Amino acid sequence: MDDRGASPGPPVLEPDLAIVDPHHHLWDRGGHRYLADELRADLDCGHRIEATVYVECRSAYLDAGREDLRPVGETRFVLDNCQRPLPTARGPVDAAAGIVAFADLTLGDEVDRVLDAHEAAAAGRLRGVRHAVAWHEGSAIRSHYPTGPHMLSDPAFRAGIRRLGARGLTFDVWAYFTQLDDLDDALAACPDTTFVLNHCGGLIGIGPWQDRREDVLDRWRPAIERLAGHDNLVVKLGGLGMPLAGFGFHKRETAPGHAELAAAWRPAIDHCIDSFGADRCMFESNWPVDATAGSYGTVWNAFKGIAAGRPLPEREALFAGTARRVYRLG
Repeated sequence: MDDRGASPGPPVLEPDLAIVDPHHHLWDRGGHRYLADELRADLDCGHRIEATVYVECRSAYLDAGREDLRPVGETRFVLDNCQRPLPTARGPVDAAAGIVAFADLTLGDEVDRVLDAHEAAAAGRLRGVRHAVAWHEGSAIRSHYPTGPHMLSDPAFRAGIRRLGARGLTFDVWAYFTQLDDLDDALAACPDTTFVLNHCGGLIGIGPWQDRREDVLDRWRPAIERLAGHDNLVVKLGGLGMPLAGFGFHKRETAPGHAELAAAWRPAIDHCIDSFGADRCMFESNWPVDATAGSYGTVWNAFKGIAAGRPLPEREALFAGTARRVYRLG
């Protein structure tokens, strides 16, 4: 999507390495359209993308009916956009093969009625739920979601998380690195639910954390190591192209190349892989949000550059195997 300094670009690294992209969105709002046509154009980047997982982003909610059931409109919207595989030069991509929907987990045990409705709408593709908890004190760091402090500690919210596990669904967690202690406690309280930590655990490089990258990493690293002790947690490696992360790529006239992205992102991503192991980590595009860092193909080249020194079985897990297993994709 990014056309800054548009050029043919560098060759695709490891073009035959299979990729399952476990985190992208679709929307048409605020004058910005990213639907099946735009997704297909990005997928047709020369990398061997075989399947994707759609993750909720508050798109196309129903505008009538019960408030708790309105997010089911998003699941219908995804199916409308991705009823069939999307064609690319490398072959068809099973786009939105899995769907991570929104359901209000504060409903506790009552969340089942929402999950039933998503299941009915998803044509067998529902794989999990994301109810974002990302919250930070003050106005400098804002979430696009209605959140508050210590949501992961709320008894009703935890009851909702347990219902996901009982139904074989994952819980995608979008939290900031300042909230990882709450996540530690929730993992212990809900051991039968698989949690998927989004975006390397929510590193922040703006607001009160601007120009304090080493302070952030010093606090984040031991938290990640503690979280790795929970067998019911896996991590998505990505999300670092967002302005939130503080790298400032979105301010540049010329988009960075894959080598520069790899150098910037390597400390966080390597620490996640070293802590959790490749079979509990998966690279994610977080598209189109991370398009502020460059093109879709460039971001996957950056990930391949970061993983280049690891054995082939680890690379296969990081780029496809973990996502296929966790989201039960074929």
